[in-house]
Amino acid sequence: MTSLAFRNVDVSPDDPVTEWPAEAIQTALERGGLADWRRLAAAIEEQPWGPLARDLEDVLAYSRPYGVTEAMERIIGRARLAAEEAEREEVATEVREFVAASGLSRTEFASRIGTSPSRLSTYATGKVTPSAALVLRMRRVAGPTR
Repeated sequence: MTSLAFRNVDVSPDDPVTEWPAEAIQTALERGGLADWRRLAAAIEEQPWGPLARDLEDVLAYSRPYGVTEAMERIIGRARLAAEEAEREEVATEVREFVAASGLSRTEFASRIGTSPSRLSTYATGKVTPSAALVLRMRRVAGPTR
């Protein structure tokens, strides 16, 4: 149970933060406490580009509560960076799986998708993310098992 109270909204502070409208988010930032901010942070870490994160960005554009604004902006930034790193690794794993499924050498696979072996290596390590078109080519070369 929280001591936070909302007015003029149809949600309770005890409801999931993902259901809070912008007015409730603003109230939590301005009048809430550490427990409320942690709930917001946890939800943002789960969905860094979700509706809550977008609403929070909107609220922070006009309401900049002292001591909370910078922390919330850092939380959003770090959550998005972590998500991008995880996505990049997921794509790299998929590239490695495509090469293995194709039964081709890395050099031959690279040639068939129209790139160099060194560039393919950067995709497989996650240093560079291939374009969507190139991922589709990789999928086709990997064969019907994908």
